[in-house]
Amino acid sequence: MRHSVSKIPLGELLVAFGVITKEQLDKALSEQKKIGGRLGQVLKELGFVSEETMIEFLGKQLNIPHVDLDTAILDKEAISLIPESLARRHKAIPVSKNGKTLILAMSDPLDIFAIDDIAGISGYGVSPVVSTERSVLKAIDKYYWIQESANRIGSREEVVQSLARNGSGRGNYTVSNIDLSDNSVVKLVNMIISQAIRDRASDVHIEPDEDRLEVRNRVDGILHQVITVPKNLHAGVVSRLKVMADLDIAERRAPQDGRFSVTIGGNGYKRVDLRISTLPTIFGEKVVLRILEKNAALVGPESLGFDEQDLQKFRRMINRPYGMILVSGPTGSGKTTTLYAALNNVISVEKNVVTIEDPIEYRLRLANQVQVNPKAGVTFASGLRSIVRQDPDIIMIGEIRDRETAEMAIHAALSGHLVFSTIHTNDASATAARFIEMGIEPFLVSSSILGIVSQRLVRLLCQRCKEAYEPAPELLEQLGIPARDGMVFYRAFGCSDCKGTGYKGREAIFEVMEINDELKELIVSKATAAHMREAALKHGFRTLREAGINKVIAGKTSLEAVLKVTMDSEAL
Repeated sequence: MRHSVSKIPLGELLVAFGVITKEQLDKALSEQKKIGGRLGQVLKELGFVSEETMIEFLGKQLNIPHVDLDTAILDKEAISLIPESLARRHKAIPVSKNGKTLILAMSDPLDIFAIDDIAGISGYGVSPVVSTERSVLKAIDKYYWIQESANRIGSREEVVQSLARNGSGRGNYTVSNIDLSDNSVVKLVNMIISQAIRDRASDVHIEPDEDRLEVRNRVDGILHQVITVPKNLHAGVVSRLKVMADLDIAERRAPQDGRFSVTIGGNGYKRVDLRISTLPTIFGEKVVLRILEKNAALVGPESLGFDEQDLQKFRRMINRPYGMILVSGPTGSGKTTTLYAALNNVISVEKNVVTIEDPIEYRLRLANQVQVNPKAGVTFASGLRSIVRQDPDIIMIGEIRDRETAEMAIHAALSGHLVFSTIHTNDASATAARFIEMGIEPFLVSSSILGIVSQRLVRLLCQRCKEAYEPAPELLEQLGIPARDGMVFYRAFGCSDCKGTGYKGREAIFEVMEINDELKELIVSKATAAHMREAALKHGFRTLREAGINKVIAGKTSLEAVLKVTMDSEAL
């Protein structure tokens, strides 16, 4: 069947099976004459057929198997049978060998010219399987880079010499414009960084094992394996990253921290800051890169995910002349981004803004930012003591960790400064109690705190593949969701656009507690978190779970995603 249909043009096959109309084919052919390129690509660009539809059509109607290159492990020996240039030209990559037949993943498995070309070069018969163009090109990037790196890597002395030739010291590195004469380690590091940025990763984990080096990216809070490379590349990769961050290459027994910047795309297209942390393990140094996009510090409160009512509360709080505003939540919940958004809203040339952070994640214009440095005697508490002598209007404290810092922050808020900070508590109602547990007098806590914001990051459904369904009525009743006509719930499904996860991106959910007179009295009386919440609910306070359910009803996320991130906040 495959040989008979492969001689029929793709467009005619799509019309014959009712995937597109004759009129759509004629328009696509006309457009193809103008701009060139493959017909399948033109059809996709015109919106007549999606890549997923094309794959489904080829699989079901033409009996051409589909392979998921994002999860498949390809045979390196099979890949070596065709050069990279040929693979890129035909958007095809070998998957494996079966006797004298080469299993070939193609974005267009009906391209008989590509099949004949690859069969002639490799000396094998070709059996095509289909995959998305994005997956094929990603696999070509991944496997040919690894192959080239493994073939060209030299001794450790050669690696160190190459690193010296390619620059040292903290600076800016352009990822896209790599000279092919560069050492393979340099190119591999740049590939790892650029792939992480393309994947919208927040962190990159470079982890040595006994016989290999694993690279994993954290995307939307979940770690995903990216590549596995030979162990002999480990020393070179770590050394290259240390050079970029101006760290000590010779020091391998102690952890180190640093930062550097890269430009992606050339010509200043996109500048990204990266924080680096190294940690000695039994198999060598592990490296974690935190990716900090410069534009992330420029957002305002309206871009964070507040609903309208909570956004108004938040704006009221941050525009007060003095007092303390706290943002609570676990590590990685977006607290610092919320603080920066608040500062962006109130910062101006008329105000002296000073921050003390550990570490400084983003650079803020018109703000004086201080880095915590315990070796030099600069802690949150000691730094804050110096900051209040600098005539500040607004102070941002990266985190309140101890009683001394808490006391300094409260006294700053009571003496006419607007103070922003973060604290690790489960929810807004438990935050005041944490200060009292630290040993702060309740009347000072009630007098200084203007409001408390608690937040989590919830995964957003992939809008391309989300699937409508009906949840169990018992679950809706348990969550307090009233059944309404026309209400539609969605769950994750999975497609190539979201790499099969069903989710793409994250957004914050918030609960905002303004401290009113009733809540002040409860704080002074050392009321429990449950009593604080009960009193706040009478004045329009909405919990994290309620905020999450609102996003579920809006079709942005799933019940499962909301329940996962709000389980701890509902335990009271």
